[in-house]
Amino acid sequence: MNNASVPAHTLPTVQLLTPEGVFAPTESAEEYLPYLERLGEDDYRRFYRDMAVVRRFDTEAANLQRQGQLALWVPSHGQEAAQVGSAYATRAQDHIFPSYREHVVGMIRGLDPVDILRMLRGVTLGGWTPEEHGNFHLYTLVLASQTLHATGYAMGMQLDGSTATGNPETDAAVIVYYGDGASSQGDANEALVFAASYQTPQVFFVQNNHWAISVPVERQSRSPLYLRGTGFGIPSVQVDGNDVLASFAVTAKAMDDARAGQGPALIEALTYRIGAHTTADDPTKYRTTDELASWVARDPIARFRTYLEGRGAGSDFFAAIDEEAADYAADVRRRALEIRSPDRSVIFDNVYAEPHPLIDEQKAWLDRYESSFEGGDA
Repeated sequence: MNNASVPAHTLPTVQLLTPEGVFAPTESAEEYLPYLERLGEDDYRRFYRDMAVVRRFDTEAANLQRQGQLALWVPSHGQEAAQVGSAYATRAQDHIFPSYREHVVGMIRGLDPVDILRMLRGVTLGGWTPEEHGNFHLYTLVLASQTLHATGYAMGMQLDGSTATGNPETDAAVIVYYGDGASSQGDANEALVFAASYQTPQVFFVQNNHWAISVPVERQSRSPLYLRGTGFGIPSVQVDGNDVLASFAVTAKAMDDARAGQGPALIEALTYRIGAHTTADDPTKYRTTDELASWVARDPIARFRTYLEGRGAGSDFFAAIDEEAADYAADVRRRALEIRSPDRSVIFDNVYAEPHPLIDEQKAWLDRYESSFEGGDA
């Protein structure tokens, strides 16, 4: 990008860990350092464990798709730190609106990853019930529509009085995930308008993985994406999305502020999609090997491993995580191969909350129609 096109008032990216895994906070990170005091050694190790496990799961799911077990797979390889850090910054009462790549966020909130596979196999109409899985809402394949869902939900929280009461243990907020490509959609910008106007308790979390399928981010925006938030009057910050500690600390502050009634915030997490956009995509057609290699060298898991080693984590810890990740993936594969297509009656089950005569009539019609093919003339 031509530097002359970048506004002079851009702020330095918030970073706590260098790509080499050294704890060296940038000047812009100073205000977020107190949020690390919430973390203990177990939390650090849990961050690493979740990043390592979801990557192994991601690989297994891609293999299942290639073997005909899934219609599609959406890789998250490379974006683990942005997702794990931000997910742990939420509280139980918060609501999470994902796009379609936030696998580990759902897992952290209690979602069985096989439910994601069921959805991408095409045997479920939604995948899961949010209130039964840590308020983790359904995946959204229509780009940016979840930003409006999240904003509407946050407005409802205000009307219900479930936020900004002064009690941080019960006050709730919303976080919505979307990508750099979705940031160009009208829905995303409309959501920002309403969020700013009503000062909703929510965080917009943009995972800038640099490619909207085959379109590079510089084609979409001549300035950093986080500045779009400031244009709507929403406090915004850019964070190193491959730094799990920075992702946690920045999101923790934004969520705290949202719950306390200080309005919305926007976080742009700079990361990279190492794999394909989906298994229907071939990134070698539009990306260079040099670009890919430069981001592989900034791998979020390798970075955090180096940091933990400096804190005393030994090879036995990492070996145990590798074994757990392999077992986890094997269990997912076994259960994925056991998935069976549901009875067709499920398409009627949740149209209405209560029994409805029209649904009964449609079921009966379908029964008659399908039975007409049994034993009749071709």
